[in-house]
Amino acid sequence: MRKAGRHFLQIPGPSAVPDRILSAIGQQTIDHRGPDFARVGLKALEGLKTIFKTEQHVFIYPASGTGAWEAALVNTLSPGDRVLMFETGHFSTLWKKLAEKLGLQAEFIQGDWRGGADPEQIKAVCVVHNETSTGSVSPIAEVRKAIDRAGHPALFMVDTISGLASLEYKHDEWGVDVTVSGSQKGLMLPPGLSFNAASAKAVAANKKAGLQRSYWDWEEMIGPNKTGYFPYTPATNLLYGLNEAVDMLHEEGLDNVFARHARHGQAARAAVRKWGLEVLCNKQGQESGVLTAVKLPDGHSADAFRASTLQHYDISLGNGLSKVADKVFRIGHLGDFNDLMLVATLAGVEMGLKQANVPHEAGGVQAAMKLLT
Repeated sequence: MRKAGRHFLQIPGPSAVPDRILSAIGQQTIDHRGPDFARVGLKALEGLKTIFKTEQHVFIYPASGTGAWEAALVNTLSPGDRVLMFETGHFSTLWKKLAEKLGLQAEFIQGDWRGGADPEQIKAVCVVHNETSTGSVSPIAEVRKAIDRAGHPALFMVDTISGLASLEYKHDEWGVDVTVSGSQKGLMLPPGLSFNAASAKAVAANKKAGLQRSYWDWEEMIGPNKTGYFPYTPATNLLYGLNEAVDMLHEEGLDNVFARHARHGQAARAAVRKWGLEVLCNKQGQESGVLTAVKLPDGHSADAFRASTLQHYDISLGNGLSKVADKVFRIGHLGDFNDLMLVATLAGVEMGLKQANVPHEAGGVQAAMKLLT
């Protein structure tokens, strides 16, 4: 049966794709070896540098974020190398498992899934910037300082798949060696592009790295990228969309984009607390502006709540993953998103709580509106 009105896609990514980007993607495909494509490719490669805030190499793959994870590791490390990772949630755990499959020795600093990485416990590192499963943000600049205090030469790798273009990120200034990201979150594109931003130190490590690689090899990318081309068939139409997304972000102003996400995160958390529910991230200052993960009271199924809310109000909310499966739901407030859209989203959640008989106090929407007006 057809449902009237728009569907609210409020998962923490993929985010809704704006009409401007859909229109750009819908252009006719061109010859990826022809002269016209060079302008598209160069604009994409240079434009991404302004979002990562780097003057170093940026590599674009037709892949999901998992591909970018693998590319970061195989381009810089050798079999048996030790890597240190911090357990901030589901996605940090998946990155660790991938490292182990590649033949790396992954040491895991255990976390409680309630906040970001603790710089005091870290010496050398792979860290998730914005942990999509929990709604927590790791202090990347402070982690860099912890590595420097230890005087350790290890490479510093950061996953900002859900943070890039939504939260402040400074690849060069923060001393990150490899940054991993993807297209389907703050960049407002469909899934299908992933990225590595690599420091000079990381590119030098590529020369000695012993892990097997072919498709992911940075060395194969550097030459063609200089003139806007790729060593294989790129996702041409997604690059059209990427260029449009970068233009849109700069038209709004990156600082304004970051402030908007921070404000929406604050308002969403105000609503959750007014409902008498608990925000999963409990470390003040590490809460995400990209999403808010909400714990349901014991004895109440988050998945049943999500299913009921989808059925009655046509809104998709993110599910809990692994350790917090069926215990939390996640409200995405990222990408091309404004105050009125947030209020409507929170109204859908509040109506859903009532419909599903989840114990809560009314007034969460009003608490959010008070912060937004």
